[in-house]
Amino acid sequence: MRSMTLDAPTLEKLISAAVAAPSIHNTQPWRFRLDPDTVTLGIRAAPDHGLRHIDPTGRALHLSVGCALLNLRVAVAHFGWEPVSRLLPRPDEPDLLAAVRLGGPARTSSPPRLYDALWRRHSSRFPFSERPLPTAVHTELAEAAHSEGALLSRPAPRETDRLLRLTAEAGRRNTSDADRAAESRLWVRDPNHTDLGVPPEALGPKDSREQVPMRDFGAHRHPAVPASRPFEKRPSLAVLSTAHDRRTDWLRAGQALERLLLTATARGLRASLLHQALEWPDLREQLMPWPSGRRGHAQMVIRLGYGPQGPSSPRRGVSRTLTEGARSVPR
Repeated sequence: MRSMTLDAPTLEKLISAAVAAPSIHNTQPWRFRLDPDTVTLGIRAAPDHGLRHIDPTGRALHLSVGCALLNLRVAVAHFGWEPVSRLLPRPDEPDLLAAVRLGGPARTSSPPRLYDALWRRHSSRFPFSERPLPTAVHTELAEAAHSEGALLSRPAPRETDRLLRLTAEAGRRNTSDADRAAESRLWVRDPNHTDLGVPPEALGPKDSREQVPMRDFGAHRHPAVPASRPFEKRPSLAVLSTAHDRRTDWLRAGQALERLLLTATARGLRASLLHQALEWPDLREQLMPWPSGRRGHAQMVIRLGYGPQGPSSPRRGVSRTLTEGARSVPR
């Protein structure tokens, strides 16, 4: 524990940790505000960063904020406080998605590897090796998701092929839908121009075998990245799901997603998110029919493996994510 007084440098570190989280198209759809009287950080949706065509219900926005919330909880515990979080704390303020109060001394310390991993984690849209994931690692990732109220399922080879086909079909629909394609292109941006969006070099190549359907953002690949390369023959996929499909479930799913991604990063794994099929209601429904008959709502398809880290995407500075009045802490 550093100090039980929240000073400005620590506040800035907490917000920086939160915004290091992944978000759909790197839209970073969040705003933070500190209530100095209760030492509570509120996280609000930034509707101007939403994806009107790709994410009309705001489900992916909630997942993104959930990821930021998990990072904030990890950072708060790292600095010695107990993170006391609430989801949708004020029904009359629907844009206030979560709040984290800095409680007394942390009852249990946050695993250092998770705090370290949140600064190193980012998506890799590049080919992975054929090295299989150990069963023990899958179990650890499933436990990480379960601790946040979600389920991580590992599909059998035949199910993996079906998930890839659904993702490819979603990709074809996204390409042929003019509004969605234009919205994706809008968020492919030069990092020198903005701190939002995906840099062209981070898109990665296409799979020359046409087996792993990485998202086509409707933009030209970076000249330094080959147009196509062979991806792994047997990709390792996992499906994150929740029992229900309410706004609180989306926020919990985001926290589960980020906890398992940080755990994967700490174990030397890379990950990319195959979100395409989740953007079409009929395809999303087909992501879950497992042979066991287990019911649930798919929230994310995750590709895991060993491979290159890939370029990182930019993040907005603290001054652009803390709202007015949030800096009334001593320096």
